[in-house]
This record gives sequence, structure tokens and C-alpha cells, in this order.
Amino acid sequence: MTDNHTTKHPLTLLGLGDMGTALARTWLAAGHPLTVWNRTAAKAEALAADGATVAADPAGAVAANGLVVLCLLDDASIDSVLKDVDLSGRDLVNLTTGTPAEGRARAAWAAERGARFVDGGIMATPTMIGVPDAGGYVFYSGSRTLFDTHRTALEVPAGARFVGEDPGHAALHDVALLSAMYGMFAGISHAYALIEGEDIAPNDLAPLLSEWLGAMGFFVGNAGERLTSRNLTTGVVSNLAMQVAASGTLLRTAAEQGVSAELIAPYLELMRRRLDADPAAHGVEDTVGAITLLRSGLRTP
Repeated sequence: MTDNHTTKHPLTLLGLGDMGTALARTWLAAGHPLTVWNRTAAKAEALAADGATVAADPAGAVAANGLVVLCLLDDASIDSVLKDVDLSGRDLVNLTTGTPAEGRARAAWAAERGARFVDGGIMATPTMIGVPDAGGYVFYSGSRTLFDTHRTALEVPAGARFVGEDPGHAALHDVALLSAMYGMFAGISHAYALIEGEDIAPNDLAPLLSEWLGAMGFFVGNAGERLTSRNLTTGVVSNLAMQVAASGTLLRTAAEQGVSAELIAPYLELMRRRLDADPAAHGVEDTVGAITLLRSGLRTP
């Protein structure tokens, strides 16, 4: 590989867990001069052979470059690692997993110390980092100027998607997508539990599940459109009254199979509550209306 460090963006990375190490190796492979620090020094030393500069402490790592990326254990770790470290004039990109409130508070904390700040939410596993076709990307929010300045470097490990100047929005997007993922995992887990002990091989059910879930993917866009327009009744194919009536079959089948309904019962109950509130009005809606019960800030049209 041609040594083009002189034309590549230098940066510092604090935190070398599985994700941090994957980020580091990707930046190094792309020729970016990288200074690293990790609480367990051996993880940092392992990257020296790849060309990383190992800092003796966080202060030295931060002083080395204008762009400082954080990939630590949690939000509290940032305080312990950067306590008393001079951050003035630095651009901080926080890839530490956190909540929207933590992102906003951390942006204010950085500003008080004279630093620009962008928060990030990584939508990838370590094995997806540096693999263009793997589909991984990172949400960013906060200082648009910082993001635009360093976008080329930030896009090296994974795609970069800026989602607004509210520093809490990267984490919010991250958690929203992960919450949907775990909800899907819950339904898949329930489906496999239903066939346990039957003459149905899980490998035979797997392609059927994938096909069906793909076909039901329309609900994502449908829900977004209905929540935006507040129109819950136009073009409804399977209304709430019918779906609530049919939900009893799901619960009886679970009982017959000796399977706990704890993974699907809460959503079925939410639909029932929506219907019971006004059967005539809500019965003709689709199931998107049930979302309005989850948060008081969402109101029925």
C-alpha cells in the first residue's frame, strides 16, 4: 500500500473495545494517521504494528489531533477518561452508546470546555465496520460544521448519515431502530417456540418467516404516513376490530402449545385497549392507532 499519510485526515480514538478496535483498524488501513488510547494498554499496543501512535494518557491523545473520536463503555466513562483534559479547540465525535438526553447533555458539556461536538449512533456490528457492502452506517447529530469538516474521515469505517443539529437525535434514531429490531426478534422467537416439539423443522419454518416478514414490511411506511397525516381510516385493508377479534386465536394457540404469550400479549392488549376506548370510531382504523396509547403526546385525529 502506498504511504499517503500526508494527505489523510489525522485523528485520535479513545476506547478500543471490539467496536473501537474495528474502527481503528479501518482508519489505519485507509491510511489515516491515528493516535489511540485505551485504559487497558495492551489493546492499544496491539495496534502499533499497524501504524497507530499509542498515547500514554487521554490528555496526550487529545492533544495529538484536532479530531477526537470517543468509543468508550458508556456515558459515565467519558467523564472519568476526560476529567481535567483540555478540550479547547477540539472536535469531539462521540460514538459511545447513550441516550438522547445524554447526547444533549454531553454537547453542552463539550461546549463549556470549548469543543465542538457531534454525537453518533452506530448501526453496525464490529464485523460490519470497514466492509462497504455490509450495510452498516452511523447516525450523526449536533454540529453540522463539525460533521461537514470531517465527513470524509467519518465515512471510512461505515456510511455517515446526519440526522439534525439536535445532538440527541443520533441516539434517538439508533434506539428507535434497535427497539423495532427487538420487537421483531420477539415475534420470531414466539413463532419458533410454537413449533417446538412438533414435526416441523425450524429450518423449514425459517424461509417462510423471512418471506412473511418481508411482505409485512409495508407497515413501516404505512405507519409513518398515517402518523404524519393523522388519517387512520382511509384505505384500511385489515381493520382493528377484525384484528382484535382474531387475536384470540393467537393466544389460544399459544396456550395449546404450552408457550408463554408474554412476547406478543402486550401488543395484542394495546390493540384491544384502542378498540375498547371507542369501538365505533376505532374499529374501522388499522392498527397504527394503537401507537397513540404509548405516549401522551400523540393524540387521536
